[in-house]
Amino acid sequence: MRYYLILINDNNENSVYMSLTFVSTGTTWMQEIVTLISSRGDPHLSQTIPNWTRAPWLEQYYCADLLKTSTSTPRVLTTHLPHHLLGPALQGTKARIIYVSRNPKDVLVSFYHFHKMANFLPDAGSFPEFLNQFLQGTLHFGSWFDHVRGWTNQAAALSLLHVSYEEMSMNLHGTINRVSSFLQRPLLEHELNDCVKHCSFSCMKDNKMINYTLIPDEILDHSKGCFMRKGEIGDWKTMFTEEQNQYFDSVFKSRMQDCTLKFVWEKTEKEELKVSKE
Repeated sequence: MRYYLILINDNNENSVYMSLTFVSTGTTWMQEIVTLISSRGDPHLSQTIPNWTRAPWLEQYYCADLLKTSTSTPRVLTTHLPHHLLGPALQGTKARIIYVSRNPKDVLVSFYHFHKMANFLPDAGSFPEFLNQFLQGTLHFGSWFDHVRGWTNQAAALSLLHVSYEEMSMNLHGTINRVSSFLQRPLLEHELNDCVKHCSFSCMKDNKMINYTLIPDEILDHSKGCFMRKGEIGDWKTMFTEEQNQYFDSVFKSRMQDCTLKFVWEKTEKEELKVSKE
């Protein structure tokens, strides 16, 4: 734990922004949003510097050295670490934490497709096998249930903003505005619009600094898929059988029965209309 304390224990106001997610939840998207907010909508950094350099992964070996040589302020960090490993190190700091959640059925499907192309992860096996491992919390990065509950239950003790993937998808303009306010970097309307433009899913998918096509094939087998695949709400419906859906719902209900978070499982016309009026 001492290692993480060295990296984040900086009490200068707004010195550290942290993008915190479970895997396949919108990590890259939030990295891009924070980069563009910090540059007031100017896409130069996001189009010339890989996102893992702009917002290094806290759990990667290169992070400490990268931060030592970086002169940028604020420092932006990214992590999938669960609360019990990182939360105590964040207590008492002024790090501004953005926690992104996503409905777990879409997380599961997205992670499954990523798993198949990631050569550094074990074989994904069949989708039913993968679903069971996800629900049991035995995949890499552990339990989705523990991760979400661990961080959101401690939000009051930290400077933490909770954002959902579905909110980002259905109301990107509003989400960026909310994040910029939280980071105390308010944007002018044209700057906000530039942020929206450059972190749309289609724009990010074509950006080599974001879409991971720069990663060599021995790490990510690009012949087996695309890192930025669909980004759609409700894509889980293309994979789940009715039986699998019922099984998932039963486990979800049991594990999240005292959780107050609400999840969007699919995009409906009613939800789209609500967003358009905001």
